[in-house]
Amino acid sequence: MELIPTIGLEVHAELKTKTKMFCSSPNAPHEAKPNTNICPICLAHPGTLPAINREAVRLVRLVGVALNGELANYTEFDRKSYFYPDLPKGYQISQYKYPLVSGGSLNGVEITRVHLEEDTARSSHQGNKSIIDFNRAGVPLMELVTEPVVTGAKEAGDFARELQLLLRALNASDANMERGEMRVEANISVAPNGERGTKVEVKNLNSFRAVERAIEYEIERQTKVLKSGDQVVQETRGWDENKNTTFPQRLKESSEDYRYFPDPDLPKLYCDEVEGLSREELKAQLPELPQERRERYISTYGIKEEAANFIIFDTRYTDFFENIVLTSTKNNTTIRLAVNYLTSDVPGILSKDTNAHLQNLKEGFMEIITLVEANSISSRGAKDAIAHLLVNGGSVEEYARQSNLFQVSDVSELEKLAAEIISENADVVEQFKGGKESSLQFLVGQIMRKSKGSADPKMSAQILMEKLRNN
Repeated sequence: MELIPTIGLEVHAELKTKTKMFCSSPNAPHEAKPNTNICPICLAHPGTLPAINREAVRLVRLVGVALNGELANYTEFDRKSYFYPDLPKGYQISQYKYPLVSGGSLNGVEITRVHLEEDTARSSHQGNKSIIDFNRAGVPLMELVTEPVVTGAKEAGDFARELQLLLRALNASDANMERGEMRVEANISVAPNGERGTKVEVKNLNSFRAVERAIEYEIERQTKVLKSGDQVVQETRGWDENKNTTFPQRLKESSEDYRYFPDPDLPKLYCDEVEGLSREELKAQLPELPQERRERYISTYGIKEEAANFIIFDTRYTDFFENIVLTSTKNNTTIRLAVNYLTSDVPGILSKDTNAHLQNLKEGFMEIITLVEANSISSRGAKDAIAHLLVNGGSVEEYARQSNLFQVSDVSELEKLAAEIISENADVVEQFKGGKESSLQFLVGQIMRKSKGSADPKMSAQILMEKLRNN
């Protein structure tokens, strides 16, 4: 019996607003000093009244437009009742029946809804006691729920990456998973094809790697349970990064357990009547979306998809590519050559050398690319120049001269070097004449060694070939 996984995702993202969702306390959940960005409203003191953050509503609706979802005109906020020490009210203000956004899709995955709620405080556990920082309590939190149409771990990871890109492109959230600004929960079940299995929710996955590995583990675990003749328990599980396993936390609640009802302290919203919240106004605010940028890079410049993804996944490289590479040349061949170095050599150096900084390369990068295209320096020389500039900045030409990177392309000089190498390597010459073509590369390498890397390798190979044939 083949068991098929069914996966739905719930993603929470903290929104980039100046203040919290229902009060005027600063939206700064990462403030180093605990319990400083708080007020009686976000601490749920008796007699306090919340007020809706208009910018948070705008950002969620903007995400809805980008997803091509349906924007609700009428919406309301509900109380979601449950007890936990980091929830000051004893309930969370969320949305249940009337979400801000319904439908839409991203990366081929259908969206069920996108709604708005408030974040909880942050708990930390020290031995046998817990302490709570309320700086995060009340921060605007977007929740996006997909349809249960995801079929595997990689598809889930790719969706989460694409959503992070979208949120950053819209400036709706920084969505840094390692800081808890974006958290993924996966609802996973396995069952024979065409059937629905018992759903298990894995909570608070805080990296793309954790999302994929937790899903892979849970699919394997549930499959073993069912094939052994047992039943999967509907429950909430956590992910242990060190052990690479999920573990039980509590039995899974249903919507009835939360006793949703409309919050009596908050007004009903008719969003289309609020200036700046209509679909037409929001559509005009959309920047170039990640998928559009990816398609432009691939179709306009002929960049490979892997390289295009690398550039758009990191705003540092996106800005560098747009502001340095594309403003310097319109030649697609030059652009692709620049992309090769930008996506392979540059990140490798930055990851190894803490003194290396991308901004040091802004002035000289395209000059290096121009020298490579003109065969003035070799690819090896370009790598050395990039590494030097990333750490030190400065003049490309000055470094190239000091390091003897400029290639010798003077025919007479190369002919002289070739004659010396042929004379010094008679046995290799005989091997070449005997049909061992790889011997030519050895002779070229000897010219490069003798010239300390300054000889033009292509011209050296041509001159060697002519001399060997005429000999």
